[in-house]
Amino acid sequence: MKGKEFIRVVKFTLFSASAGLIQLGAFALLNELLHLPYWQSYVAALVLSVLWNFTLNRKFTFKSAANVPVAMLKVACYYAVFTPLSGWLEHFYTMTLGWNEYIATILNMLLNFVTEFLYQRFFVFGKNIDTNETQKEEALK
Repeated sequence: MKGKEFIRVVKFTLFSASAGLIQLGAFALLNELLHLPYWQSYVAALVLSVLWNFTLNRKFTFKSAANVPVAMLKVACYYAVFTPLSGWLEHFYTMTLGWNEYIATILNMLLNFVTEFLYQRFFVFGKNIDTNETQKEEALK
């Protein structure tokens, strides 16, 4: 892996970890304090983490000047598949296998981490990586 790609993976990992903390915190708040149904807590927490992760990774990891609505639509398409799948997996882990809700959520977050990096790197931002103003400023230094 080249140096620039390694740095990109590290940034994506750190931003994803912060999004994971947001997702876990929001999930805990909604599930434990507000006592929302499990699936509502999961989906709301997922949406918050996706918005956070997308915003930071577009600007700092992929440094993309890609059309934001188009990029976000592509991410929405990913989540249109991932969310029902992960919801089904969450249900399977917790209801069928009897696993702890937080273990199930963490497993889905790891699956999301790997597949979303590949999806964003090669499909969402693939042809528009390193095209935003931040990248142009760094190139001049």
